[in-house]
Amino acid sequence: MNSKIGIIGGTGLYNLEGFTDQQWLKVNSNFGNPSDKLLFGKLNNHEIVFLPRHSKGHIISPSDINYRANIEALKNSGVDRIISFSAVGSLSINIKPGSFVVVDQYIDRTYLRKNTFFEKGFVAHVSMAEPTCKIMNKVIYDCAKKLDIEIHNSGTYVVIEGPQFSTKAESKYFRKMGADIIGMTNMPEAKLAREAEIPYSTIALVTDYDCWHDEHENVSTNSILDTLSKNTDNAKKLISKIIPAISNLEAPFSCGSHNALEHAIATSKDYRDEKEMKKISNIAGRIIDKEGWNN
Repeated sequence: MNSKIGIIGGTGLYNLEGFTDQQWLKVNSNFGNPSDKLLFGKLNNHEIVFLPRHSKGHIISPSDINYRANIEALKNSGVDRIISFSAVGSLSINIKPGSFVVVDQYIDRTYLRKNTFFEKGFVAHVSMAEPTCKIMNKVIYDCAKKLDIEIHNSGTYVVIEGPQFSTKAESKYFRKMGADIIGMTNMPEAKLAREAEIPYSTIALVTDYDCWHDEHENVSTNSILDTLSKNTDNAKKLISKIIPAISNLEAPFSCGSHNALEHAIATSKDYRDEKEMKKISNIAGRIIDKEGWNN
């Protein structure tokens, strides 16, 4: 099986040496418009698809991102594994600005976003016990170490609604909850990728200490963008290193993401809504075809 890697992140990541056959294409979704056109291309003969999460120019707020359309557009493009890049603040003195974190857990504090493909008439409950792909996570960490990039091999990411940054009280509370980093964009992105049966990993780019740290300046957009710009070179080097390694991984992965819907459908065949099933046919087509549309 030929793999195709989806990369979700900022526009600065697209300027990769050796990134050929570039073409921006509009990809449709049953859930509305994705953030932007998708950039298709090849890196050393490995197919990749870039999606600007906030659109080109960063014009979409975290709460207004159509996460469902983004994930379905990647699925419709043939993507079968996703690498997400996300700017975050640090909630730990040991996780310094400028370093990277391979995320392995989340605390979801969002509340305004559509967080599932499965609604009334066709209900599914996927496991989120291990929300990111351990197989890809290890590849990412090993590649970063070979490049001498400062990286942490695990971390819990608390996702807040935003677009405002946290209060100091909230920041200290999240630290007590056990979160290591804080950001606004990985939920429901990770949940939807699991529902779409696409293995998902996040490389968190640490831009600042969140406002809990009394000896550092409070977080600001300018300081974040400055550190993020400095991190972009390392991120691009890492992408070039991990693409061949992750592309060569044979599916299905042992993390279970490629088969996440196998035992997740709750609605009885007698009660499934045909209109809803057609809407999610691109997401759940494998399991629908396997179980049949009706009795």
